[in-house]
Formats: sequence, structure tokens, C-alpha cells
Amino acid sequence: MIKILEKIQMAIGVISLSIFFAAIIIQIVTRHLGIPVIWTEEVANYSFIWSVFMGASVMVNKKEHFSFDFLEQKLQGKSKAKLLIVIDFVILLFAFALFYYGIEVVNNFWNYNWASLPAMKMGYVWISIPIMGLTMSIYSINHLINNFKQLKGRVANV
Repeated sequence: MIKILEKIQMAIGVISLSIFFAAIIIQIVTRHLGIPVIWTEEVANYSFIWSVFMGASVMVNKKEHFSFDFLEQKLQGKSKAKLLIVIDFVILLFAFALFYYGIEVVNNFWNYNWASLPAMKMGYVWISIPIMGLTMSIYSINHLINNFKQLKGRVANV
């Protein structure tokens, strides 16, 4: 299930980054032609937000995020597992905060409209925050389970 969730997030991130790139290209071309298209700036900004938030969550799963590399490389066995548990617990707390406060942001700003595309709601942009918090929590809990298994001497993927 974790791999499927990661692939979905990667796909959303790639699509968002592609939209960002296309919006920037459209903006450059139309400005060069003297026909500025005002919606491209907002689309680029908001699609970039989605790509960054989805990518950040995937980085948590791949363990390519905040870490104490120096200590992690020096430690072995149960000491290393304990350090990884602390790191994953800190990330889990951060992810819970993102999820909780992200829901508040979405509730507060859902009905705000985009300046250049009034039919679009700001909630569609900010919903990426609780999604990131939720998926980071899932990934961190999975890592914690694996680290506790290793701490107890069972085989686990760390």
C-alpha cells in the first residue's frame, strides 16, 4: 500500500510540475508576443505548491529528508534504530501538525477565489497541506513500525 501511495503522489507531483512548466512557457511566449495572459502566474504558483508538497511527502518515505547523517552512519544495530525512531517521531509530530492546521487553513480559505480565475477556489490549492501531512504521517508510522521491529531484533527494512 505504501508503494502505491508513493506512486500516486509522485504522479500528482509530476503532473503539477508539468503544469507549472507549461504555464511558465505560455507566460513567456505570450509576453514576448505582447499578449500577456494573466492566469499563468497563478497557475504556475499553485501548481508549484502542489509539486513541492507532494515531493516533500515522498522524500519522507524515501528517507531523503531531515536526518542526522553523521550520527546515523556512526551508529549500528539498536543504537541506530533508536536514533531513527526519534527522527521519525519528530517527523510524525510535524506531520500531525501539518494535517491538523492544514485542515484549518482549508476550512478558512476554501471559498476564496483565485484573482485571475474566479471560478477556481483557493481550497483546491491549500488542500495539498493536509494531504501532505496525512501521507507523511502514514510514511512515518510505517518507518516507526519497522524501526521498532529492528529494535526488538526482528528483520525489518530500515
